[in-house]
Amino acid sequence: MAQKGKIFVVGFGPGDFKHITTRAVEALQQSDMIIGYKTYVELIQDLVSAKSIVSTGMTEEVSRAQEAVRQAEAGSIVSVISSGDAGVYGMAGLVYEVLIELGWTEATGIEVEIVPGISAINSCASLLGAPIMHDACTISLSDHLTPWNLIAKRVEAAAMADFVIALYNPKSGRRTRQIVEAQRILLEYRSPDTPVGLVKSAYRERQEVTMTTLAEMLEHDIGMLTTVIIGNSSTFFYDNKMITPRGYQRKYTLGEEKQPLRPHQRLREENEPWAMNQETGTARNDFAADPNAGRMNKPSIAATPKPKKTALEMALAALAMVKGTSAIKVTPKLVQQKIESIFELAVSPGVANKFFTPQQMMTLAEVVGEDGSMEYTPDHQIHLKVPTSAPERITEKLQEVGFLLAPIGDVLSLKACDFCYGEKADSIPYAEEIQEKLGGMSLPKTLNIGFNGCGMACYRAVFDDIGIVYRKSKFDVFIGAKPVGRTAHAAQPVVEGLEPEQLIPLITDIIEEYKANAHPNERLFKYFKRVKRILHFTYQDMSSKIKVEPAPCGD
Repeated sequence: MAQKGKIFVVGFGPGDFKHITTRAVEALQQSDMIIGYKTYVELIQDLVSAKSIVSTGMTEEVSRAQEAVRQAEAGSIVSVISSGDAGVYGMAGLVYEVLIELGWTEATGIEVEIVPGISAINSCASLLGAPIMHDACTISLSDHLTPWNLIAKRVEAAAMADFVIALYNPKSGRRTRQIVEAQRILLEYRSPDTPVGLVKSAYRERQEVTMTTLAEMLEHDIGMLTTVIIGNSSTFFYDNKMITPRGYQRKYTLGEEKQPLRPHQRLREENEPWAMNQETGTARNDFAADPNAGRMNKPSIAATPKPKKTALEMALAALAMVKGTSAIKVTPKLVQQKIESIFELAVSPGVANKFFTPQQMMTLAEVVGEDGSMEYTPDHQIHLKVPTSAPERITEKLQEVGFLLAPIGDVLSLKACDFCYGEKADSIPYAEEIQEKLGGMSLPKTLNIGFNGCGMACYRAVFDDIGIVYRKSKFDVFIGAKPVGRTAHAAQPVVEGLEPEQLIPLITDIIEEYKANAHPNERLFKYFKRVKRILHFTYQDMSSKIKVEPAPCGD
Protein backbone atom coordinates (compact mmCIF):
# COMPACT_ATOMS: atom_id res chain seq x y z
CA MET A 1 0.00 0.00 0.00
CA ALA A 2 1.42 3.35 -1.03
CA GLN A 3 2.35 5.77 1.74
CA LYS A 4 0.01 8.72 2.10
CA GLY A 5 1.43 12.16 1.69
CA LYS A 6 0.48 15.34 3.49
CA ILE A 7 -0.46 18.90 2.61
CA PHE A 8 0.67 21.84 4.69
CA VAL A 9 -1.15 25.08 3.84
CA VAL A 10 1.32 27.61 5.20
CA GLY A 11 0.71 31.25 5.98
CA PHE A 12 4.12 32.89 6.30
CA GLY A 13 3.00 36.35 7.38
CA PRO A 14 4.09 39.60 5.76
CA GLY A 15 7.29 38.13 4.31
CA ASP A 16 9.85 39.16 6.91
CA PHE A 17 11.70 36.22 8.49
CA LYS A 18 11.21 37.67 11.98
CA HIS A 19 7.44 37.42 11.56
CA ILE A 20 7.15 33.84 10.30
CA THR A 21 6.19 31.25 12.91
CA THR A 22 8.40 28.38 14.00
CA ARG A 23 5.74 25.90 12.85
CA ALA A 24 5.69 27.47 9.39
CA VAL A 25 9.47 27.08 9.09
CA GLU A 26 9.22 23.44 10.23
CA ALA A 27 6.52 22.71 7.64
CA LEU A 28 8.54 24.27 4.82
CA GLN A 29 11.65 22.33 5.76
CA GLN A 30 9.76 19.03 6.05
CA SER A 31 8.25 19.37 2.58
CA ASP A 32 9.33 17.55 -0.57
CA MET A 33 7.62 20.18 -2.73
CA ILE A 34 6.73 23.87 -2.34
CA ILE A 35 3.88 25.26 -4.44
CA GLY A 36 3.01 28.93 -4.55
CA TYR A 37 2.63 32.22 -6.37
CA LYS A 38 6.08 33.07 -7.75
CA THR A 39 6.44 36.32 -5.76
CA TYR A 40 5.72 34.43 -2.52
CA VAL A 41 8.17 31.67 -3.42
CA GLU A 42 10.90 34.29 -3.85
CA LEU A 43 10.15 35.75 -0.40
CA ILE A 44 10.73 32.47 1.46
CA GLN A 45 13.24 30.73 -0.82
CA ASP A 46 16.05 31.01 1.76
CA LEU A 47 13.97 28.89 4.17
CA VAL A 48 13.22 26.15 1.65
CA SER A 49 15.14 22.91 1.25
CA ALA A 50 12.55 21.07 -0.88
CA LYS A 51 13.73 19.18 -3.95
CA SER A 52 10.96 20.63 -6.11
CA ILE A 53 9.57 24.16 -6.21
CA VAL A 54 6.59 25.01 -8.42
CA SER A 55 5.82 28.71 -8.84
CA THR A 56 2.87 29.95 -10.88
CA GLY A 57 1.16 33.19 -11.79
CA MET A 58 -1.30 35.24 -9.74
CA THR A 59 -4.47 33.72 -11.24
CA GLU A 60 -3.32 30.08 -11.07
CA GLU A 61 -4.68 29.27 -7.60
CA VAL A 62 -6.82 26.33 -8.73
CA SER A 63 -3.95 24.64 -10.60
CA ARG A 64 -1.73 25.07 -7.52
CA ALA A 65 -4.29 23.40 -5.28
CA GLN A 66 -4.88 20.58 -7.77
CA GLU A 67 -1.16 19.92 -8.17
CA ALA A 68 -0.70 19.86 -4.39
CA VAL A 69 -3.43 17.23 -4.05
CA ARG A 70 -1.96 15.11 -6.86
CA GLN A 71 1.52 15.17 -5.34
CA ALA A 72 0.24 14.41 -1.83
CA GLU A 73 -1.83 11.49 -3.12
CA ALA A 74 1.37 10.18 -4.73
CA GLY A 75 3.04 10.18 -1.30
CA SER A 76 4.82 13.56 -1.20
CA ILE A 77 4.76 16.10 1.62
CA VAL A 78 3.67 19.36 0.00
CA SER A 79 3.54 22.94 1.30
CA VAL A 80 1.11 25.29 -0.40
CA ILE A 81 2.13 28.79 0.65
CA SER A 82 0.21 32.02 1.16
CA SER A 83 1.38 35.37 2.41
CA GLY A 84 -0.35 36.62 5.55
CA ASP A 85 -2.66 33.95 6.91
CA ALA A 86 -3.57 31.06 4.60
CA GLY A 87 -7.14 31.15 5.88
CA VAL A 88 -7.72 34.85 5.10
CA TYR A 89 -8.14 35.27 1.33
CA GLY A 90 -5.47 32.54 1.05
CA MET A 91 -5.20 28.97 -0.20
CA ALA A 92 -6.69 27.03 2.73
CA GLY A 93 -10.30 27.02 1.56
CA LEU A 94 -9.42 26.22 -2.05
CA VAL A 95 -7.32 23.20 -1.05
CA TYR A 96 -10.27 21.84 0.92
CA GLU A 97 -12.65 22.52 -2.00
CA VAL A 98 -10.43 20.55 -4.40
CA LEU A 99 -10.22 17.68 -1.90
CA ILE A 100 -13.99 17.66 -1.35
CA GLU A 101 -14.55 17.42 -5.13
CA LEU A 102 -12.49 14.21 -5.03
CA GLY A 103 -14.49 12.74 -2.14
CA TRP A 104 -11.82 13.34 0.52
CA THR A 105 -12.56 12.74 4.20
CA GLU A 106 -10.33 13.49 7.15
CA ALA A 107 -10.55 9.91 8.42
CA THR A 108 -9.47 8.16 5.23
CA GLY A 109 -7.80 10.82 3.08
CA ILE A 110 -4.44 12.53 3.05
CA GLU A 111 -3.56 14.65 6.08
CA VAL A 112 -4.03 18.41 5.84
CA GLU A 113 -2.58 20.91 8.30
CA ILE A 114 -3.31 24.62 8.14
CA VAL A 115 -0.38 26.63 9.52
CA PRO A 116 -1.59 30.10 10.54
CA GLY A 117 0.30 33.32 9.85
CA ILE A 118 -0.01 37.04 10.55
CA SER A 119 -2.70 38.50 8.29
CA ALA A 120 -2.27 41.88 6.60
CA ILE A 121 -4.79 43.59 8.88
CA ASN A 122 -2.58 42.74 11.87
CA SER A 123 0.83 43.45 10.36
CA CYS A 124 -0.31 46.74 8.80
CA ALA A 125 -2.08 47.84 11.99
CA SER A 126 1.12 47.37 13.98
CA LEU A 127 2.91 49.82 11.66
CA LEU A 128 0.12 52.39 11.96
CA GLY A 129 -0.20 52.31 15.75
CA ALA A 130 -3.40 50.82 17.20
CA PRO A 131 -6.18 51.34 14.62
CA ILE A 132 -8.07 48.06 15.18
CA MET A 133 -8.45 48.21 18.96
CA HIS A 134 -12.23 48.09 18.50
CA ASP A 135 -14.59 46.08 16.28
CA ALA A 136 -13.11 45.70 12.80
CA CYS A 137 -13.74 43.81 9.57
CA THR A 138 -11.88 42.92 6.37
CA ILE A 139 -13.33 43.39 2.88
CA SER A 140 -11.63 42.44 -0.38
CA LEU A 141 -12.39 44.83 -3.23
CA SER A 142 -11.45 42.26 -5.88
CA ASP A 143 -14.55 41.39 -7.88
CA HIS A 144 -12.95 38.58 -9.89
CA LEU A 145 -14.71 36.00 -7.73
CA THR A 146 -17.36 38.07 -5.92
CA PRO A 147 -19.94 40.26 -7.73
CA TRP A 148 -19.32 43.96 -7.16
CA ASN A 149 -22.88 44.68 -6.01
CA LEU A 150 -22.37 42.26 -3.11
CA ILE A 151 -19.02 43.87 -2.19
CA ALA A 152 -20.66 47.31 -2.27
CA LYS A 153 -23.38 46.12 0.14
CA ARG A 154 -20.73 44.87 2.56
CA VAL A 155 -18.82 48.15 2.39
CA GLU A 156 -22.03 50.06 3.09
CA ALA A 157 -23.03 47.78 5.97
CA ALA A 158 -19.60 48.10 7.58
CA ALA A 159 -19.65 51.88 7.13
CA MET A 160 -23.13 52.13 8.61
CA ALA A 161 -22.15 49.98 11.62
CA ASP A 162 -19.06 52.12 12.31
CA PHE A 163 -16.58 49.27 11.93
CA VAL A 164 -12.88 49.92 11.44
CA ILE A 165 -12.42 48.53 7.92
CA ALA A 166 -9.38 46.91 6.33
CA LEU A 167 -9.61 46.84 2.53
CA TYR A 168 -7.64 44.04 0.86
CA ASN A 169 -6.85 43.99 -2.90
CA PRO A 170 -7.97 47.62 -3.22
CA LYS A 171 -6.69 48.31 -6.72
CA SER A 172 -4.77 46.75 -9.60
CA GLY A 173 -3.65 47.76 -13.06
CA ARG A 174 -7.03 46.81 -14.52
CA ARG A 175 -9.27 47.30 -11.46
CA THR A 176 -9.16 51.01 -10.75
CA ARG A 177 -12.80 51.92 -10.14
CA GLN A 178 -13.55 49.76 -7.08
CA ILE A 179 -11.56 51.85 -4.58
CA VAL A 180 -13.23 55.00 -5.93
CA GLU A 181 -16.68 53.49 -5.41
CA ALA A 182 -15.74 52.27 -1.94
CA GLN A 183 -14.64 55.77 -0.95
CA ARG A 184 -17.91 57.22 -2.28
CA ILE A 185 -19.97 54.79 -0.19
CA LEU A 186 -17.91 55.41 2.94
CA LEU A 187 -18.23 59.18 2.64
CA GLU A 188 -21.99 58.80 2.92
CA TYR A 189 -21.51 57.57 6.52
CA ARG A 190 -18.08 58.80 7.61
CA SER A 191 -16.58 62.25 8.04
CA PRO A 192 -14.16 63.30 5.26
CA ASP A 193 -11.58 63.74 8.05
CA THR A 194 -11.80 60.08 9.11
CA PRO A 195 -8.21 58.79 9.58
CA VAL A 196 -6.98 56.35 6.95
CA GLY A 197 -3.73 54.39 6.94
CA LEU A 198 -2.15 53.07 3.73
CA VAL A 199 0.47 50.36 4.17
CA LYS A 200 2.31 48.98 1.15
CA SER A 201 4.53 45.87 1.38
CA ALA A 202 4.44 45.67 5.19
CA TYR A 203 7.73 44.44 6.66
CA ARG A 204 9.33 44.04 3.23
CA GLU A 205 12.14 45.99 1.59
CA ARG A 206 9.83 48.46 -0.19
CA GLN A 207 7.59 49.14 2.80
CA GLU A 208 5.63 52.41 2.66
CA VAL A 209 3.35 53.79 5.39
CA THR A 210 1.07 56.75 4.69
CA MET A 211 -1.31 58.56 7.05
CA THR A 212 -4.14 60.37 5.29
CA THR A 213 -7.89 60.93 5.47
CA LEU A 214 -10.90 59.38 3.83
CA ALA A 215 -11.35 62.44 1.61
CA GLU A 216 -7.73 62.51 0.45
CA MET A 217 -6.74 58.83 0.35
CA LEU A 218 -7.07 58.51 -3.45
CA GLU A 219 -4.41 61.20 -3.90
CA HIS A 220 -1.83 58.63 -2.75
CA ASP A 221 -0.43 55.55 -4.47
CA ILE A 222 -2.68 52.51 -3.85
CA GLY A 223 -2.07 49.13 -5.48
CA MET A 224 -2.42 45.39 -5.00
CA LEU A 225 0.35 45.38 -2.36
CA THR A 226 -1.47 48.06 -0.33
CA THR A 227 -3.78 47.43 2.61
CA VAL A 228 -6.13 50.32 3.37
CA ILE A 229 -7.25 50.70 7.00
CA ILE A 230 -10.14 53.12 7.52
CA GLY A 231 -10.87 54.26 11.05
CA ASN A 232 -14.25 54.45 12.74
CA SER A 233 -15.90 57.59 14.11
CA SER A 234 -13.64 57.63 17.19
CA THR A 235 -10.27 56.92 15.50
CA PHE A 236 -7.75 59.74 15.71
CA PHE A 237 -4.18 60.64 14.78
CA TYR A 238 -1.59 61.43 17.42
CA ASP A 239 2.14 61.92 16.82
CA ASN A 240 2.11 59.99 13.53
CA LYS A 241 0.07 57.17 15.05
CA MET A 242 -3.44 56.05 14.17
CA ILE A 243 -5.39 55.08 17.29
CA THR A 244 -8.89 53.74 17.83
CA PRO A 245 -10.00 53.99 21.49
CA ARG A 246 -11.39 50.81 23.04
CA GLY A 247 -13.75 52.81 25.24
CA TYR A 248 -11.82 52.80 28.50
CA GLN A 249 -12.40 56.52 28.88
CA ARG A 250 -16.02 55.69 29.68
CA LYS A 251 -15.12 53.37 32.55
CA TYR A 252 -11.82 54.65 33.83
CA THR A 253 -10.12 57.89 34.66
CA LEU A 254 -6.93 57.26 32.70
CA GLY A 255 -4.83 59.76 34.64
CA GLU A 256 -5.65 58.33 38.04
CA GLU A 257 -4.01 55.31 39.57
CA LYS A 258 -7.03 54.52 41.74
CA GLN A 259 -10.28 54.27 39.78
CA PRO A 260 -13.28 56.14 41.26
CA LEU A 261 -15.82 53.42 40.41
CA ARG A 262 -15.62 49.78 41.45
CA PRO A 263 -16.74 47.10 38.95
CA HIS A 264 -20.16 46.58 40.55
CA GLN A 265 -20.74 50.35 40.52
CA ARG A 266 -19.83 50.67 36.83
CA LEU A 267 -22.60 48.23 35.92
CA ARG A 268 -25.33 50.53 37.21
CA GLU A 269 -27.48 52.27 34.61
CA GLU A 270 -26.70 55.76 35.94
CA ASN A 271 -22.97 55.09 35.42
CA GLU A 272 -23.26 53.22 32.10
CA PRO A 273 -26.48 54.55 30.53
CA TRP A 274 -25.45 53.31 27.07
CA ALA A 275 -25.27 49.63 28.07
CA MET A 276 -27.93 46.92 27.76
CA ASN A 277 -30.20 46.48 30.78
CA GLN A 278 -29.54 42.96 32.07
CA GLU A 279 -33.17 42.50 33.18
CA THR A 280 -35.12 43.89 30.24
CA GLY A 281 -32.57 43.12 27.53
CA THR A 282 -32.88 46.62 26.06
CA ALA A 283 -30.59 49.62 25.75
CA ARG A 284 -31.54 53.23 26.14
CA ASN A 285 -32.06 54.90 22.79
CA ASP A 286 -31.32 58.47 23.87
CA PHE A 287 -27.53 58.16 23.58
CA ALA A 288 -25.85 58.63 20.21
CA ALA A 289 -22.23 58.29 19.20
CA ASP A 290 -20.42 61.58 18.66
CA PRO A 291 -18.73 61.27 15.24
CA ASN A 292 -16.07 63.78 16.22
CA ALA A 293 -14.97 62.84 19.72
CA GLY A 294 -16.08 59.23 19.91
CA ARG A 295 -17.74 59.83 23.30
CA MET A 296 -21.36 59.51 24.26
CA ASN A 297 -23.46 62.65 23.94
CA LYS A 298 -26.01 63.88 26.37
CA PRO A 299 -29.58 62.84 25.56
CA SER A 300 -30.62 64.30 22.23
CA ILE A 301 -33.55 66.74 22.31
CA ALA A 302 -34.50 65.61 18.79
CA ALA A 303 -34.50 61.94 19.75
CA THR A 304 -37.94 60.43 20.31
CA PRO A 305 -37.98 58.36 23.53
CA LYS A 306 -39.17 54.82 23.09
CA PRO A 307 -42.60 54.58 24.76
CA LYS A 308 -42.65 52.31 27.76
CA LYS A 309 -45.17 49.50 27.92
CA THR A 310 -47.83 49.63 30.61
CA ALA A 311 -47.98 47.02 33.34
CA LEU A 312 -51.09 45.57 31.69
CA GLU A 313 -49.34 45.25 28.29
CA MET A 314 -46.34 43.48 29.83
CA ALA A 315 -48.66 41.13 31.80
CA LEU A 316 -50.64 40.22 28.69
CA ALA A 317 -47.43 39.57 26.73
CA ALA A 318 -46.13 37.32 29.53
CA LEU A 319 -49.42 35.42 29.67
CA ALA A 320 -49.39 34.86 25.90
CA MET A 321 -45.83 33.44 26.11
CA VAL A 322 -46.92 31.02 28.90
CA LYS A 323 -49.83 29.80 26.75
CA GLY A 324 -47.49 29.21 23.81
CA THR A 325 -48.75 32.07 21.67
CA SER A 326 -47.06 35.34 20.90
CA ALA A 327 -48.75 38.65 21.46
CA ILE A 328 -45.92 40.36 19.60
CA LYS A 329 -45.40 39.66 15.93
CA VAL A 330 -41.67 39.44 15.16
CA THR A 331 -40.50 40.05 11.62
CA PRO A 332 -37.56 37.78 10.71
CA LYS A 333 -34.38 39.64 9.79
CA LEU A 334 -32.53 36.74 8.24
CA VAL A 335 -29.88 37.63 5.68
CA GLN A 336 -29.22 34.91 3.15
CA GLN A 337 -26.69 35.47 0.41
CA LYS A 338 -27.91 33.97 -2.84
CA ILE A 339 -25.25 31.50 -3.94
CA GLU A 340 -24.59 31.99 -7.63
CA SER A 341 -21.57 30.88 -9.60
CA ILE A 342 -20.00 33.01 -12.30
CA PHE A 343 -20.37 30.70 -15.29
CA GLU A 344 -17.62 31.35 -17.85
CA LEU A 345 -17.49 29.92 -21.36
CA ALA A 346 -16.44 30.81 -24.89
CA VAL A 347 -18.78 30.73 -27.88
CA SER A 348 -18.15 30.94 -31.61
CA PRO A 349 -20.18 30.25 -34.78
CA GLY A 350 -17.87 27.31 -35.59
CA VAL A 351 -14.32 26.26 -36.37
CA ALA A 352 -14.33 27.67 -39.91
CA ASN A 353 -17.44 29.85 -39.77
CA LYS A 354 -16.88 33.43 -38.60
CA PHE A 355 -20.38 34.76 -39.33
CA PHE A 356 -22.83 35.39 -36.45
CA THR A 357 -26.57 35.31 -37.15
CA PRO A 358 -29.02 37.87 -35.73
CA GLN A 359 -30.67 35.05 -33.76
CA GLN A 360 -27.32 34.15 -32.17
CA MET A 361 -26.65 37.75 -31.18
CA MET A 362 -30.12 38.07 -29.60
CA THR A 363 -29.57 34.83 -27.70
CA LEU A 364 -26.26 36.16 -26.37
CA ALA A 365 -27.97 39.29 -25.07
CA GLU A 366 -30.68 37.16 -23.45
CA VAL A 367 -28.39 34.76 -21.58
CA VAL A 368 -25.91 37.43 -20.46
CA GLY A 369 -28.57 39.81 -19.19
CA GLU A 370 -27.77 42.95 -17.22
CA ASP A 371 -25.48 41.29 -14.66
CA GLY A 372 -23.24 39.31 -17.04
CA SER A 373 -20.60 40.39 -19.52
CA MET A 374 -19.35 39.42 -22.97
CA GLU A 375 -15.96 40.11 -24.53
CA TYR A 376 -14.87 39.51 -28.11
CA THR A 377 -11.40 37.97 -28.35
CA PRO A 378 -8.77 37.75 -31.11
CA ASP A 379 -9.56 34.00 -31.33
CA HIS A 380 -12.89 34.69 -33.07
CA GLN A 381 -14.66 33.78 -29.82
CA ILE A 382 -16.88 35.69 -27.42
CA HIS A 383 -16.13 35.08 -23.75
CA LEU A 384 -19.21 35.09 -21.54
CA LYS A 385 -19.38 35.60 -17.78
CA VAL A 386 -22.87 34.99 -16.44
CA PRO A 387 -23.98 34.82 -12.77
CA THR A 388 -26.23 31.75 -12.59
CA SER A 389 -27.18 28.73 -10.52
CA ALA A 390 -28.27 26.76 -13.62
CA PRO A 391 -25.47 26.78 -16.24
CA GLU A 392 -27.03 23.91 -18.16
CA ARG A 393 -29.94 26.17 -19.19
CA ILE A 394 -27.48 28.65 -20.68
CA THR A 395 -25.60 26.00 -22.66
CA GLU A 396 -28.87 24.57 -24.02
CA LYS A 397 -30.00 27.96 -25.32
CA LEU A 398 -26.64 28.66 -26.95
CA GLN A 399 -26.44 25.25 -28.62
CA GLU A 400 -30.00 25.57 -29.94
CA VAL A 401 -28.91 28.51 -32.13
CA GLY A 402 -25.82 26.72 -33.43
CA PHE A 403 -23.02 28.05 -31.23
CA LEU A 404 -19.83 26.05 -30.70
CA LEU A 405 -19.10 26.08 -26.95
CA ALA A 406 -15.72 25.82 -25.24
CA PRO A 407 -14.41 26.21 -21.68
CA ILE A 408 -12.19 29.11 -20.63
CA GLY A 409 -8.90 28.73 -18.79
CA ASP A 410 -5.95 26.39 -19.14
CA VAL A 411 -7.43 24.41 -22.00
CA LEU A 412 -6.73 23.60 -25.63
CA SER A 413 -8.05 26.22 -28.02
CA LEU A 414 -8.05 25.96 -31.81
CA LYS A 415 -8.21 28.91 -34.16
CA ALA A 416 -8.50 28.43 -37.90
CA CYS A 417 -7.92 30.97 -40.63
CA ASP A 418 -10.76 32.45 -42.66
CA PHE A 419 -11.05 29.65 -45.18
CA CYS A 420 -11.32 30.34 -48.89
CA TYR A 421 -13.63 28.56 -51.30
CA GLY A 422 -12.73 25.68 -53.62
CA GLU A 423 -9.88 23.29 -53.02
CA LYS A 424 -8.66 25.21 -49.94
CA ALA A 425 -11.75 24.03 -48.07
CA ASP A 426 -10.46 20.43 -48.16
CA SER A 427 -8.69 20.90 -44.83
CA ILE A 428 -11.80 22.01 -42.93
CA PRO A 429 -12.79 18.48 -41.78
CA TYR A 430 -9.37 17.99 -40.16
CA ALA A 431 -9.69 21.22 -38.19
CA GLU A 432 -13.17 20.22 -37.07
CA GLU A 433 -11.94 16.77 -36.01
CA ILE A 434 -9.17 18.31 -33.88
CA GLN A 435 -11.73 20.58 -32.24
CA GLU A 436 -14.13 17.70 -31.60
CA LYS A 437 -11.48 15.39 -30.15
CA LEU A 438 -9.17 17.80 -28.29
CA GLY A 439 -10.92 21.17 -27.99
CA GLY A 440 -11.38 22.30 -24.39
CA MET A 441 -9.01 19.65 -22.98
CA SER A 442 -7.67 20.68 -19.55
CA LEU A 443 -3.91 21.27 -19.71
CA PRO A 444 -1.11 22.64 -17.49
CA LYS A 445 -1.40 25.95 -19.35
CA THR A 446 -3.48 27.38 -22.18
CA LEU A 447 -2.41 25.80 -25.48
CA ASN A 448 -3.30 27.40 -28.80
CA ILE A 449 -3.38 25.49 -32.07
CA GLY A 450 -3.28 27.61 -35.21
CA PHE A 451 -4.67 25.99 -38.35
CA ASN A 452 -4.03 27.34 -41.87
CA GLY A 453 -6.04 26.02 -44.78
CA CYS A 454 -3.40 26.64 -47.44
CA GLY A 455 0.27 27.32 -47.97
CA MET A 456 -0.28 31.08 -47.90
CA ALA A 457 -0.50 30.72 -44.10
CA CYS A 458 -2.34 34.05 -43.86
CA TYR A 459 -3.36 33.41 -40.26
CA ARG A 460 0.30 33.01 -39.15
CA ALA A 461 -0.27 29.69 -37.39
CA VAL A 462 3.48 29.34 -36.90
CA PHE A 463 3.18 31.81 -34.02
CA ASP A 464 0.98 29.52 -31.92
CA ASP A 465 1.99 26.71 -29.56
CA ILE A 466 1.26 24.25 -32.35
CA GLY A 467 1.01 25.43 -35.95
CA ILE A 468 -0.59 23.37 -38.72
CA VAL A 469 -0.36 24.39 -42.40
CA TYR A 470 -2.22 22.54 -45.16
CA ARG A 471 -0.06 22.56 -48.29
CA LYS A 472 -0.34 20.45 -51.44
CA SER A 473 -2.85 18.09 -49.80
CA LYS A 474 -0.47 17.39 -46.91
CA PHE A 475 0.40 19.04 -43.61
CA ASP A 476 3.39 20.88 -42.17
CA VAL A 477 3.58 20.93 -38.36
CA PHE A 478 5.33 23.46 -36.11
CA ILE A 479 5.86 23.31 -32.32
CA GLY A 480 6.72 25.79 -29.57
CA ALA A 481 6.23 29.38 -30.68
CA LYS A 482 6.78 32.21 -28.20
CA PRO A 483 4.50 34.95 -29.53
CA VAL A 484 5.30 37.78 -27.11
CA GLY A 485 8.26 39.36 -25.34
CA ARG A 486 11.71 40.49 -26.41
CA THR A 487 12.70 36.90 -27.19
CA ALA A 488 9.57 36.17 -29.24
CA HIS A 489 10.05 33.62 -32.01
CA ALA A 490 8.13 31.43 -34.44
CA ALA A 491 7.52 27.76 -33.79
CA GLN A 492 10.05 25.14 -34.73
CA PRO A 493 9.19 23.15 -37.90
CA VAL A 494 9.14 19.45 -36.99
CA VAL A 495 7.25 17.72 -39.84
CA GLU A 496 6.88 18.55 -43.51
CA GLY A 497 4.52 16.81 -45.92
CA LEU A 498 2.63 14.77 -43.31
CA GLU A 499 -0.09 12.52 -44.68
CA PRO A 500 -3.58 13.72 -43.61
CA GLU A 501 -4.48 10.47 -41.80
CA GLN A 502 -1.38 10.87 -39.62
CA LEU A 503 -2.20 14.40 -38.45
CA ILE A 504 -4.71 13.71 -35.65
CA PRO A 505 -2.66 10.89 -34.04
CA LEU A 506 0.50 13.03 -34.11
CA ILE A 507 -1.15 16.10 -32.56
CA THR A 508 -2.81 13.88 -29.93
CA ASP A 509 0.50 12.27 -28.96
CA ILE A 510 2.24 15.66 -28.62
CA ILE A 511 -0.50 17.06 -26.41
CA GLU A 512 -0.80 13.95 -24.23
CA GLU A 513 2.97 13.96 -23.56
CA TYR A 514 2.85 17.66 -22.66
CA LYS A 515 -0.17 17.17 -20.40
CA ALA A 516 1.43 14.26 -18.54
CA ASN A 517 4.85 15.82 -17.93
CA ALA A 518 4.64 19.64 -17.94
CA HIS A 519 4.67 21.66 -14.72
CA PRO A 520 1.58 23.68 -13.78
CA ASN A 521 1.54 26.98 -15.68
CA GLU A 522 4.35 25.84 -18.03
CA ARG A 523 3.76 26.84 -21.64
CA LEU A 524 4.55 24.36 -24.39
CA PHE A 525 7.63 26.26 -25.58
CA LYS A 526 9.03 26.29 -22.03
CA TYR A 527 8.37 22.58 -21.66
CA PHE A 528 10.04 21.82 -25.02
CA LYS A 529 13.07 23.90 -24.03
CA ARG A 530 13.31 22.19 -20.62
CA VAL A 531 13.00 18.55 -21.70
CA LYS A 532 14.79 19.07 -25.06
CA ARG A 533 12.65 16.41 -26.76
CA ILE A 534 8.96 15.84 -27.53
CA LEU A 535 8.26 12.43 -29.04
CA HIS A 536 11.15 12.04 -31.51
CA PHE A 537 11.49 15.80 -32.16
CA THR A 538 14.66 17.42 -30.77
CA TYR A 539 14.50 20.98 -29.47
CA GLN A 540 16.24 23.75 -31.44
CA ASP A 541 16.64 27.31 -30.18
CA MET A 542 14.50 29.44 -32.50
CA SER A 543 15.06 32.74 -30.70
CA SER A 544 17.33 35.08 -32.63
CA LYS A 545 19.95 37.07 -30.77
CA ILE A 546 19.28 40.67 -31.75
CA LYS A 547 21.62 43.43 -30.68
CA VAL A 548 19.50 46.28 -29.32
CA GLU A 549 20.94 49.73 -29.98
CA PRO A 550 20.73 52.26 -27.13
CA ALA A 551 18.10 54.96 -27.55
CA PRO A 552 19.49 58.25 -28.88
CA CYS A 553 19.65 61.04 -26.32
CA GLY A 554 17.54 64.11 -27.05
CA ASP A 555 18.16 67.70 -26.05
